[in-house]
Amino acid sequence: MTPESSIVLAAVVLPFLVAGLTPLLYRALGERVGYAGAAVAALCFGLLATQYGTEGIVEVAWIPSLEIALQFYVDGWGLLFASLASGIGTLIFLYSPSYMHGETGLARFYTALLAFMGSIVGVALAANLIAIFVFWELTSLCSFVLIGHHTGDEDSQYAARMAMFVTVGGGLFLLVGFLLLSIVAGDVLGPAAAFDLTAMLENPDAMESGLRDRGFFLPVLGLLAIGAGTKSAQVPVHFWLPNAMAAPTPVSAFLHSATMVKVGVYFLGRVRPLLVGVEWLLLFATVGLATMTVCALLAVAATDIKELLAYSTASHLGLMVAGFGFTSIYGAETGVFHLLNHALFKAALFLIAGIVAHEAGSRKLSELGGLRRDLPITAAMTVVVALSMGGIPPFNGFYSKELLFEAALEASHYHDIGALGWIYPAVAVFGSIFTVLYSLRFLSLFFGERPEELGEIHRPAIPLVAAPAVLTVLAAVVSVDPELAVRAAVQSGVDATAVDPHEMHVGLPTEYSTPVGMSAVAIVGGLVAYPFYDRLHTGIQTIPRAVPPASPSWWYGSLVDVLPRAGAGLAARVHNGLLRTYATWTLAATAAFALAGFAATGMISATGLGFEIPIAVALVLVVAVAAGLAVATSETHVAGVLTLSILGFMVAIFYILASAPDLALTQLVVETLVLLIFLLVIEEIPEFDESLGRTARDAVLSVAVGATVFVTVLVATDSRPGGTTDVARYYATRAVPEGGGTNIVNVTLVDFRGFDTLGELAVVALAAISILTLIVMRSSRGIEPGTESGPETEATDGGDDE
Repeated sequence: MTPESSIVLAAVVLPFLVAGLTPLLYRALGERVGYAGAAVAALCFGLLATQYGTEGIVEVAWIPSLEIALQFYVDGWGLLFASLASGIGTLIFLYSPSYMHGETGLARFYTALLAFMGSIVGVALAANLIAIFVFWELTSLCSFVLIGHHTGDEDSQYAARMAMFVTVGGGLFLLVGFLLLSIVAGDVLGPAAAFDLTAMLENPDAMESGLRDRGFFLPVLGLLAIGAGTKSAQVPVHFWLPNAMAAPTPVSAFLHSATMVKVGVYFLGRVRPLLVGVEWLLLFATVGLATMTVCALLAVAATDIKELLAYSTASHLGLMVAGFGFTSIYGAETGVFHLLNHALFKAALFLIAGIVAHEAGSRKLSELGGLRRDLPITAAMTVVVALSMGGIPPFNGFYSKELLFEAALEASHYHDIGALGWIYPAVAVFGSIFTVLYSLRFLSLFFGERPEELGEIHRPAIPLVAAPAVLTVLAAVVSVDPELAVRAAVQSGVDATAVDPHEMHVGLPTEYSTPVGMSAVAIVGGLVAYPFYDRLHTGIQTIPRAVPPASPSWWYGSLVDVLPRAGAGLAARVHNGLLRTYATWTLAATAAFALAGFAATGMISATGLGFEIPIAVALVLVVAVAAGLAVATSETHVAGVLTLSILGFMVAIFYILASAPDLALTQLVVETLVLLIFLLVIEEIPEFDESLGRTARDAVLSVAVGATVFVTVLVATDSRPGGTTDVARYYATRAVPEGGGTNIVNVTLVDFRGFDTLGELAVVALAAISILTLIVMRSSRGIEPGTESGPETEATDGGDDE
């Protein structure tokens, strides 16, 4: 059974279409436009639900000239993630009208929220690397708008910029990784598969060999890791996620617990069969467990309920990354099952946090407690989802945590990783102890003594309770019957992400095993440490104060502080109003980039010198070299300009010898005009600067520019028929059928000579306009030809001026 293309396309496109109409809908519906968004999300969820059990590619022509199609691949893994986005999106849209009541900018809010949902669905189903990148960056753009919803709040704007800087910066690394993958896929699988991720996944052995043969395997692995790690808030770039909690609670629940931050995790699961191996394990298992532990510690140090949930989200993302990092089947099961479990309990927890903040008027942990008396239904929901977050049996988070322990233990059986074989399980247990701690701390908001300063708390509106209630019920269903979730969604996701998939089974353990013992140690350790929570909380908080680099945002803050100062210093040095400075930076940068490009592509080493030069051409070159040396040794500007013109005239003679009289004529005209321009402005040019530093700088720059031109000519002339690239023969065989002409001569005249003539005319016209401008400027200053310059020149500092 293959997917229905119209249904898949509708599920992706519909949110964007309605997002474009949202400003109009807001005028008609007001704040109730959120319910329209809920209807769109529910429709997308229904459309995706009809595709369960199908697998295949849906393709639409996108950029035919580059053989790029908009491809969507439907399988269990993509449908699971897309369904989470649309399903939880439905609940978020239902929750938002009550929570956002009275807010400004709601049309912008719901527009961005719908576009964001469409972007997530696009990432989940896209099968083309270009399409994945486009949707990937759209999620960052939409999250920037949503995090910065409170445009008048400096904290909100700071958080939005931080999220944009980190996630978009990581996306650039991802793009480079995609380009390297496409190069290898084009060579190994054919040009049609250059950007086709499904074709790559169908040929993992060929792709791995191609990547390793070209030395691209580790660079691609690292680039994809940076892209996924920045999006999923992995150490050391985890700091942006807690700051993003400046966004409204519906945004936090949707973007930063259930969907956006899981995009990186989802993508790792998607490419896992392509790159899995010992390097994959060492990278992602290490990063994932480090993130899980570090962020669990920071969650214990949190003082705000959303901050606690934010760090806990990063910690659980680390658990998923570590799961996918382990190469055994248990690793794939951990990543897929915990992605589902976490979406259910964490989205519910964020919505509960929104209820508490909305009704109690505070998010400070120290100011809240005993809320079960005022919010009994919310308290009951919190018991289920908080214990799920802590991995306490029999709640759903326990099952995927157990799979992580199993995967950590199995790691050393698949690869020789030495001491890491016991370090990984130990770190997993250590991080889980703090997971239990912060989960109990969040649960304590509803138990214990009620602070006296806490005022009257009203019962929340039904829509505020309904959304987390649905998620809590789903989490409870998975807790009671985890096999139901496995059969419905998890197994198909495991089949897509595992190298050697087999039938998955989960349930409460009936006998002792090492993973059971690890779970017991984590739970008992958390319970024993809980009475000392305040001491641990204070102790962890003191670490960043004593060692500033340990602060989550210290590195970002330092970088942000340094960049403006460095930019201002560079601007003052580069943009100093001196033409010599501009020319130096422009020429040096051009030469550096050109030579680096030639070196990176291997064009320099493949180029031959070929010293077969006719005597006439050799004489011209000798004169040109002599003129160049004369320019460098001339004592006055006039002598230098006149000598420089000899070089131009030698180029014209070279064109004549090469049977190109039209080019020679153009060169003579341009050289004459340039000579006139120099003579017109010669009086404004300061005297030569004799300082050693500037002379050395100019000499180095001259050599660099000359070397760049020399290498460029060699590379260009090496493309003759029979050369290394055989560009001319390639053109000759395709000129007539693909150029639309009847013979190679007229195709060449149209394709090359037409543009060449246009360029020549542009050069001549520009030179004429420049001369006319200079003459007009001299006349406007009241300077008669043959008289001295009116205003005094500003060259008083040795000559480095205009």
